[in-house]
Amino acid sequence: MPYPDRFYPVVDSVAWVARLALLGVGTIQLRAKGLNDADALQTVTDALEMTRGTAAKLVVNDYWRAAIVARAKHLHLGQEDLADLADADLKAIRAAGLTLGLSTHDDAELETALQAKPDYIALGPIFPTTLKSMRFAPQGIPKITEWKKRIGTIPLVAIGGIKLEHAPEIYAAGADSIAVVSDITQHPEPDARVRAWLGLHAETA
Repeated sequence: MPYPDRFYPVVDSVAWVARLALLGVGTIQLRAKGLNDADALQTVTDALEMTRGTAAKLVVNDYWRAAIVARAKHLHLGQEDLADLADADLKAIRAAGLTLGLSTHDDAELETALQAKPDYIALGPIFPTTLKSMRFAPQGIPKITEWKKRIGTIPLVAIGGIKLEHAPEIYAAGADSIAVVSDITQHPEPDARVRAWLGLHAETA
């Protein structure tokens, strides 16, 4: 299977990770903010346990030290997280065998991300999002095509306000993967919505 999978939900709790793993989701990002080191390690460890025996690959957002200790395999960092890393930290992440995905929002951030030789690049927000205040305007679908041309074979993940109905156009523009948050976590029937996303990819595989 490709990494990350074409459908890439981002959730904030171990319970969500467990739920998605049981539904057959292939790549799940755990983005739980504001944890201290001990709680981060426990949360990552618990989430990894929830994926054991399933097809799910857990991506740890931000807590790279916990990811290393818990023996996770995948990491995602925002630009602020990346800026806080010393060269030795980045080497430690690579030495632990962690893949590295990086968020980007503008040209400068893309250049910074590419210098770290990431395993994928995330671009967002594609559409307006209400989940968190963004200091960047929506990128729009044409930006996906531009970004993909610039990064070449590196997988491109589109994120930000994307719903299932947008997916065909997003993929056609050049995205390799779509990160989904509110279209799952705020949907009145999240399990059915997940199955619909998974069904879309079964049809296009």
